[in-house]
Amino acid sequence: MNYKETLLFVAKCLTITLEKTNRNLVEDKIKSGLVNWDDVVKISTAHYVFPALYCNLERVNFLHYLPADLVEYMKHITDLNRERNQQIIKEAKEINDLLLSNNITPIFLKGTGNLLEGLYEDIAERMVGDIDFLVHKNHLKTTFNILKKHGYINKISELFDDHRHIPRITHPEKIAAVEIHKNMLRKEKAKFFDYKTIKDSLLITNNIAVLSIENQIKLTVFSKLINDNAYFFKSINLRGTYDVFLLGNKLKSETKITDTNLSKELSAGLDLYSFILSKPLNLQYASNNKSQRYTKDCLQNLTPSRYNKVKKRLLTFYLKFFSRLQILVKALFNKSYFKFVFSRATDINWYKRKLGLKPNP
Repeated sequence: MNYKETLLFVAKCLTITLEKTNRNLVEDKIKSGLVNWDDVVKISTAHYVFPALYCNLERVNFLHYLPADLVEYMKHITDLNRERNQQIIKEAKEINDLLLSNNITPIFLKGTGNLLEGLYEDIAERMVGDIDFLVHKNHLKTTFNILKKHGYINKISELFDDHRHIPRITHPEKIAAVEIHKNMLRKEKAKFFDYKTIKDSLLITNNIAVLSIENQIKLTVFSKLINDNAYFFKSINLRGTYDVFLLGNKLKSETKITDTNLSKELSAGLDLYSFILSKPLNLQYASNNKSQRYTKDCLQNLTPSRYNKVKKRLLTFYLKFFSRLQILVKALFNKSYFKFVFSRATDINWYKRKLGLKPNP
């Protein structure tokens, strides 16, 4: 199995709890003895779906096909992630109660929102970095100051007016960092999908607010294709793909996911995700020639070639160079950006992460 075949195999494994056809295909593939489990581990780990892979294989009783030492390792990592997520849920609820007591309603986003909503059959499935939540822009500084008073700290005491969230803050006794958002998308796209567009359709359970299922699907797509530039890189992210698959399967009736201003990215993402895993029965969207071409290009990029490698490196350099140049220019005139640049330049852990000597949180 080459890289593309292995990635698509991992993707199909993520559907076997809900898709009988894929379950049979995966079982036949495993029985064939052609699965390179070392490559499966590498790809599922790189895409942050290693625990989800284990949970799906366990639920359909396929673990007996795998090497015993691999099963033991998968269980260990999954158990650790479950413990971490239990702590993240606890910390998120504490933040929720604290802000509600100050008349501020945080809207939890992405992985943390999914955990609080109960998206996963086992909370161990989702690997979560930060606790992300959205507040009204008028409550941003107040929220920041409330959390500071309760032990959260960062090296930058001021806020970025033109970024979607303030610099991440941490607590010395908490496991997860926190990102307080005033917007969900990058500056140039923010107005098309913001607090105003989602506030009237929230899901609120036990005083915890998350986006509607439709808006969770949209944010999952936009986070990668817009915020992380996946639309330009034509790259695949299995964690986001798995989230869309699960969210789509929660739709109780046929639902068309649309967005007038961001239809290009939305259609491209949903076409790709539906192909990589499986299209949920009730998930409807506007597929077109351009979005279908995007899927073909993403799949083509999975095949190693000198052209693809050079193209990716050039795109990465272009995007990173100009984004960093903008920050450096702003640092000359803006105190917040100067502090941000200075904090990075004096943070040994930042250098270690960039050099691959320390994992990103």
